[in-house]
Amino acid sequence: MSNVKVSKEELLKKANKPAEDAMKLHPFYKGKVEVSPKCCIRDINDFAIWYTPGVAAVCKDIQARPEQVYEHTNKGNMVAVVSDGTRVLGLGDIGPEAGLPVMEGKGLIFKYLGGVDAFPICLNTKDPQEIIKTVQYLAPSFGGINLEDIAQPKCFDILDELRRTMTIPVWHDDQQGTATVCLAGLINALKIVKKDIKDVKIVLFGAGAANIRIGTLYMHYGAKPENLVYVDSKGTLHKGRTDLQNHREKWHMCQITNGKQIVGKLEDALKGADVLSAASTPGPDIIKKEWVATMAKDAICFLTANPIPEMWPWDAKEAGAKVVGTGRSDFPNQVNNSLGFPGIFRGALDVQAKTITDEMCVAAAEALANYVVKKGKMSEDYLLPHMDEPEVYIDEAVAVGMKAMEQGIARKKLTEGELRASAEFLIKRAIKDVEVRQKNGIVKLP
Repeated sequence: MSNVKVSKEELLKKANKPAEDAMKLHPFYKGKVEVSPKCCIRDINDFAIWYTPGVAAVCKDIQARPEQVYEHTNKGNMVAVVSDGTRVLGLGDIGPEAGLPVMEGKGLIFKYLGGVDAFPICLNTKDPQEIIKTVQYLAPSFGGINLEDIAQPKCFDILDELRRTMTIPVWHDDQQGTATVCLAGLINALKIVKKDIKDVKIVLFGAGAANIRIGTLYMHYGAKPENLVYVDSKGTLHKGRTDLQNHREKWHMCQITNGKQIVGKLEDALKGADVLSAASTPGPDIIKKEWVATMAKDAICFLTANPIPEMWPWDAKEAGAKVVGTGRSDFPNQVNNSLGFPGIFRGALDVQAKTITDEMCVAAAEALANYVVKKGKMSEDYLLPHMDEPEVYIDEAVAVGMKAMEQGIARKKLTEGELRASAEFLIKRAIKDVEVRQKNGIVKLP
């Protein structure tokens, strides 16, 4: 018994270390992203090209042919990461300033893993209409919009309205990104336990923005609505939950899911379930081992709350789960949107897509899942690619760009080879840039 106890203590120490290091390294660098020139500056005379008087010719060309903005500027590679700070990680409404470190981190991952220039924009308003207006006003400068950490239910309306009115991709990563990676994880997890998505009972713990979209994408991929059971803070979602009639998305799920009309709490829903897909309150011990123990044989558990999962993965394993994933990079099987959005946006931007569809998300999920299969190393502890495997983001970009062209929503037509070459160049350039800057002391190591 003492060996098990020591092992858990070591795991907990490891789990707490990222937070300790973050408190030291954030003030060391005073942020994570900055603006850096991408053009040559051979000498001071080049500013006559990049600024006045030369730039006026470029301005007039864009005025005459607006689509040339993609050729003359960085618009086609620039994404705004927009948040009001109302639902940051699992911390809740902590405000725009406190949310800024997360948005900067998002920008860092966008660049390093996707070659995308992403700028953090934290808004000092919680009003959905003001957020919508602000994003619409920002559109000329950006090739895409990444909405982040906006509370529900307003996040649904904001996303829907912006997708309806804008002609550049608008994406809510907490919804679409998390759903894409969860679907990828589920595709491979089901292969490991030899079960079919059409047959499995799936319990979704948490009925917020992430899980609403996760369940939607599971159903889009073949899960039967009646086999899904949602559980929120008050219990299961079913047709008797009239308290949810004013929450469009939750009430819709009350109507189409939970075929057996299970009434109760999470522990009631989990009995006999094949899959637990949790996106709820940070843990640990929000989900009890004894509840997981009542799940079906070879159960799958995705515990995606951050910064601490709803239960520690080793506890889920001890309770009988066969495959376990969390949202953290320091545990096996990271089921986290960081595996999705860099590659998805890379592909969408490269073909100048007008939006990002569910079909593009599925294409990205299949690319993620197939990457592990191609390597021939899929296992209970290697369900999804790791963030240090840049080739997977290239595969995703190609899959997403090809699907956008197939669906007729791409402004730019590329062959599969051209799409791969573009994604590979931009992603590997970003990684190389970091290596060179660190090697030359432009970015100092701690």
